[in-house]
Amino acid sequence: MSDQNKPFVVTDRRKFTLDGTPRPDADPSPEPEVREVPAAAAEAPATPAPPLEFKSPHAPVSEPPAPATTESSGDAPLPPPPTASEMEQANTAYQKTADHLDTAVRAANPGMEHPPAMSFEQIVHSIYMTAILQLGGGTKPGEKPKIDLLGARQSIDMLAILAEKTKGNLTPAESQLMDNALFEIRMGFLEVTQALARSSANRQPPVPPGAPGAPGPGVPGRPTIVR
Repeated sequence: MSDQNKPFVVTDRRKFTLDGTPRPDADPSPEPEVREVPAAAAEAPATPAPPLEFKSPHAPVSEPPAPATTESSGDAPLPPPPTASEMEQANTAYQKTADHLDTAVRAANPGMEHPPAMSFEQIVHSIYMTAILQLGGGTKPGEKPKIDLLGARQSIDMLAILAEKTKGNLTPAESQLMDNALFEIRMGFLEVTQALARSSANRQPPVPPGAPGAPGPGVPGRPTIVR
């Protein structure tokens, strides 16, 4: 007979009938053993487990953390500096990569000379030219200059910081180059800001008749000097 055609069988495992008498066809398996709990053990309150103490893995074991100093309290902590070996390895890898880049550029441009090595003069010239362009220098005739006063101010201040940090460590030629560059871009900054101030003053609306500074009657358009 296949499994699908087997009859559904219900087995009654009750040991007693409804009136409490033992059933003759009951399962003779023994009853599960029930152990009695002593009264003293049942009434004794359970001992509470000690509270768990959490310790952070980052907390110091023996010494408390040192209080932050006033100088570094508002600044983010700096990462540890690289070692001398790490600095040397990074410099060697950088020089090799830069040489490969120069070789690839010269191979793509036959006849191109090797780019000159970076020097202090080139750094000064780079910041100087950036400030000149931010002040509108290099604008083609007939085009409106694009002026970035905030950017020019940052470039001027950057060059001034460089001059302060290198003071006493420059050759006479380098010191003269720095002074000339700072003087020219500072004067250029003053000229541009004064020109913008004059242009803004010329665009002011005309003074209504009868107001202080307005031209007198019979003399239209005559400038008035306000003392």
